[in-house]
Amino acid sequence: MKTINQLILVFLSILFFIGCKETKNEPSDSNTEQKVVEKAEKQGQAFIKDDEATPNVLNIAIGSPDHTTLVAAVQAAELENALVNAGPLMVFAPTNAAFEKLPEGTVEDLLKPENKDMLANILKYHVTPGNYSKDFLKKFKKLGQSNGVDVFVTVKGEDVYIGDAKIIASVKAGNGIVHVIDKVLLPPTD
Repeated sequence: MKTINQLILVFLSILFFIGCKETKNEPSDSNTEQKVVEKAEKQGQAFIKDDEATPNVLNIAIGSPDHTTLVAAVQAAELENALVNAGPLMVFAPTNAAFEKLPEGTVEDLLKPENKDMLANILKYHVTPGNYSKDFLKKFKKLGQSNGVDVFVTVKGEDVYIGDAKIIASVKAGNGIVHVIDKVLLPPTD
């Protein structure tokens, strides 16, 4: 019995020694912490790298040198993940030149963090559920946009206008279609 008690005492002493062993705290690596913060800020499907699938509407915009302002606006409004969902989505994508037609300072003002909601509303006015070609759009009088407001469709000869923006090109996407337009659509203010 004495031997068993001694074994238990030795075992408990070993456990106590292991439990009290000084742990070495290494200084934190600020680069690692920064990467963790950046990763936490950029979460969701929009940030998954995929070089094999058909590009989605966001990938098409990101890959276009004519849509850098639109991409900056989508990022400022934090709408990247909305543009990569399964869709189908029709995105009416204003070119950089279309943004330049806005009054001076408008884009810079909209990109400010305090105007994020206003910017998101404008961007959602450029998105419609569906996947319709330019020719098929000729059958519509209006479209319900993602911000809950309708936009009118008009046809002038072979040209199709969404609001007062002319569709100048169309690119099929994995989750819909991108219609390139020559003006920025501004939702009505009522």
